[in-house]
Amino acid sequence: MERNELRRHIERRFTDGYRTSYDRENEVLRIERTNDRFGVNIRLAPLVAKTKVRGEVAVEEVVEYIQTALAADDTVTLAGNEANVYPVIRAASFAKETKRGQALVTTPHTAETAIFYALDLGNGYRLIEERHLGEMSQSHVEALALENIKTLPTDMKTDTVAGNTFYFLSVRDGYEASRVLNEDFLRVMERRIEGDMLVGVPHQDVLVIADIRNDEGYDAMQQLMFDFFTNGRIPVTALAFHYEAGGLEPIFIVGKKNPPTDA
Repeated sequence: MERNELRRHIERRFTDGYRTSYDRENEVLRIERTNDRFGVNIRLAPLVAKTKVRGEVAVEEVVEYIQTALAADDTVTLAGNEANVYPVIRAASFAKETKRGQALVTTPHTAETAIFYALDLGNGYRLIEERHLGEMSQSHVEALALENIKTLPTDMKTDTVAGNTFYFLSVRDGYEASRVLNEDFLRVMERRIEGDMLVGVPHQDVLVIADIRNDEGYDAMQQLMFDFFTNGRIPVTALAFHYEAGGLEPIFIVGKKNPPTDA
């Protein structure tokens, strides 16, 4: 699907009650509610690239994201919804306030990532702004989120490349990358690892853990991270992390050769 075709396809999905505009210079499509001008911006170039790889699925994911974002109610009540508060991993450069200038609740994580917090709405989630806290402290929200992430399943699929084992978590609940904050889970995985333990959060919807035992494994991890980062709906970081003794340290992998394609 080419850029103009993609743009028209999305615009047709948002007519009554919405208005759209297009910034040709930056190739950004904006969809907003007509009643209050609340909206979202979609960069078309990355989406075109994703549709060439994933087809209609990539388009539908973006449409679903837009629908959820535009349907969000400005009234967010945390009291009584404590079980629905979760952490969300974003790139460290991710905006710390909304388009309307409202500060988001955030916590530093690594040099590459930051922690945001969300109220789960069932078919999506709303990032928590400081004004939503009310009488609840930020530290309490952080504690709730870290406990709640431990309740989510951590079943992983595995693949083996040249003697290296790769574990993938992708269950389409929106919090896959957030499992990197589940210390109990990471310690369990650490006990299974025989080589170097690398952890990847290339985009919001996947967590990668690798048991690296040779140079081919590092090359394969580098390629995986780049591919996931490029094709992810909400990219986080293309760098992997070395995990040891409860700490995550970003590493830059210098490829020695093309990674093997056969297990």
